Amino acid sequence: MRTCSAGLATLIVLLIDPAHGQVYGGRTPDGSVVLSNFRSSDTPVVVIAPPGLAAEEDAAPPAGLVTSPVQRRARMYDPIVRGVAQDVDVSAQLLHAVIAIESAYLPNAVSPKGAQGLMQLMPATAQRFGVVNPFDPRQNVLGGAMYLKWLLQRFDGDLTLAIAGYNAGEDAVVRAGFRVPPFAETQRYVPRVMERFLRPPVS
Repeated sequence: MRTCSAGLATLIVLLIDPAHGQVYGGRTPDGSVVLSNFRSSDTPVVVIAPPGLAAEEDAAPPAGLVTSPVQRRARMYDPIVRGVAQDVDVSAQLLHAVIAIESAYLPNAVSPKGAQGLMQLMPATAQRFGVVNPFDPRQNVLGGAMYLKWLLQRFDGDLTLAIAGYNAGEDAVVRAGFRVPPFAETQRYVPRVMERFLRPPVS
């Protein structure tokens, strides 16, 4: 088991090679990130899983613990998220994290820059991954999942860079020397998605 300090240091944990097996994550009471090769009360969330296992291991909040509007919307869209995660072979927990930060599960959300839908796809990205109607929840999540998988492949499984690329574009990550680009928005975005990703499913 490994423990990392909170904040930007959490990004270090994403350098683990996903081919080496299952990795679970969580947070200690003092805010440190904990990684382990087995699930426990301290490490309830799948961070990295071998192909085919991610969707089965992920979980949405149990119905009895869903209290906020965002959690209720998360549960409503969970079947779509899990189905897409299975089809594309990405982590449902990762998709939930991105959706929560991008749109708070509002399928008709439109950003000032023109990003659309649950995963806030830019029109060019939607077209690139075959999304005809970005406001259709399944099409939108499928397009976002395909983009995330492409980014993970592009950056050799480095989830930190994949998340940065999702926000800033893959070219910006490359121009930054394969680091998180020095944009204030992206610098905030990556830790927020990571915190959501590592949060226990019931929160």
